[in-house]
Amino acid sequence: MHQQLAWYVGGPVVGLCVVALRWLLNERLGATSAWSNAVERVSSPGVRFDTRGWLLIGLVLGGIVFGIFGAGLDGYGWLTETFTGDARWLIVPVLLAAGALIGFGAKTAGGCTSGNGLSGNAILSPASLVATATFFGTAIVVSFVIEALT
Repeated sequence: MHQQLAWYVGGPVVGLCVVALRWLLNERLGATSAWSNAVERVSSPGVRFDTRGWLLIGLVLGGIVFGIFGAGLDGYGWLTETFTGDARWLIVPVLLAAGALIGFGAKTAGGCTSGNGLSGNAILSPASLVATATFFGTAIVVSFVIEALT
């Protein structure tokens, strides 16, 4: 059995979450704002999360549940091929560090792919349309370069 959720199930579910957040709570779906909200709330007295904080908690808990019951730490390409046996525990810190760097970059850039690609495009934000085109264009170029080098 394939452990990954099918795109034709996951895509519509995420799309419905974007629409539901906008209609019901007038909020945008974005992981960077979720992280920022959580950091602000934890650093202030009286921790109380809003929608974005709960989104972050759901993302983390969902990852943990999938790691335990899903495919685990397989399928990370060179990472799982490089760190095998006793060194396999190094995968988790590498993934955490990579996630922190991605979050820092997204915060520095003023938004993440999920916020721009999903919510920003849904409301036809010109900046989000350009950002998403840049994400996709870069991914296409990089995939061709990697394919040419391997």
